[in-house]
Amino acid sequence: MQNTLFLLCLLASPLALYASVRPYKNYRGSGTAISTATPVPQYQKVGLDLCPTCIQFTGEAINELLNIILNLGVVGSCGKVCSALEQKTGSQALGLVCDLLCDYVGIEEFIKLIQKADLDPFYFCELIKICPIFDTGDATITQLSVTPLSGPQGPKQIAVAYTSKNGTGTGEIIVGIQTVDGLPIENGFVHDAQPAGTYPLSLTLKAEPDPNCDPSQGFCEQWLPGNYSVTVDVCNGECGSAHPNSKVYDRKTTGFIITEN
Repeated sequence: MQNTLFLLCLLASPLALYASVRPYKNYRGSGTAISTATPVPQYQKVGLDLCPTCIQFTGEAINELLNIILNLGVVGSCGKVCSALEQKTGSQALGLVCDLLCDYVGIEEFIKLIQKADLDPFYFCELIKICPIFDTGDATITQLSVTPLSGPQGPKQIAVAYTSKNGTGTGEIIVGIQTVDGLPIENGFVHDAQPAGTYPLSLTLKAEPDPNCDPSQGFCEQWLPGNYSVTVDVCNGECGSAHPNSKVYDRKTTGFIITEN
């Protein structure tokens, strides 16, 4: 308990700065077509909650950390790993948070937990005891709609709401679009551990070609006329993860139509 309190005090200031300069959303996904029109439902806790920032940091850093650990071979110190992370990413904030988390558990345990988490930021933050574990939660999606339901290319509003009887663990909401040309559009948003209640979320879908998309760097969605499906997953932990404390609470699908301009 004392170690946990010490970590909270030690990390409070730098992690708050990290969160303030790196808005916490969209930590995974295939683009910026889907964004939040209202904040992702978060329970207003009393006191300091470092779980969301830990997940954000790990989501950005864990893949690079695994590569660094693999390439360095024998790692003697937190400073060596975290300096390499800062140089690799060009982010002083990532290097600082890495140093603090690594120093808290020690280099050997830090490497062990990074490898054990296997690219799952939720699981890592649970293993390091920053995010709480709550495996008896539930959520049922009670609303999923798209407005306008039919029309030409342009912004669409996706309304989502889910209800929990027992409360939820920390997890994510994944929104995926099945497009006419087969190019998947997906984004993920993290939600806090929440008490029983109903939680609405409003999303904006930019259903129009991205002028900044470079076709030489990959496929660009054209939002062709036709039928599109929208699937929403509400999960405990990372959606689709095989790790403990992970579960898809509920999934719902709806659709919309893009007409000729």
